[in-house]
Amino acid sequence: MFKKIMVAVDGSEISMKGLMEAKRIAVSRQATLRIVYAASDSEDTDQEAGLKLLAQAKSAVGDGVDTETRVLHADAVYGLNGIAETIANAANEWGADLVVVGSSHRQGLERWVMGSVAEQLIAKVDASVLLVRPH
Repeated sequence: MFKKIMVAVDGSEISMKGLMEAKRIAVSRQATLRIVYAASDSEDTDQEAGLKLLAQAKSAVGDGVDTETRVLHADAVYGLNGIAETIANAANEWGADLVVVGSSHRQGLERWVMGSVAEQLIAKVDASVLLVRPH
């Protein structure tokens, strides 16, 4: 069922956990894995950090999985909403069957103010979405 799996990473422990889950599914389904990082358009250092993070993520996946990486350019003006929109657009354009994302499980005021990238993806992506939570 899943032949194109996109996973968003941000360097956090939970995003790396999501990456390993995406790898497990990609191996079992012989799927292509696309690892993405959403960089703020306003920050050159963010793009450089993203390229470095993507190289580390691809290395962590290792051999035996058809893996691609992409730095996505999010509009900094929209904050987390821009990140979610950018990831969703990239997933839809690529034709992803599954999008994997870590969810930090924010609570209360922090969640109300910042929202959740994962929550927004569910509404904007045409693919199945797997939320990986910390345990």
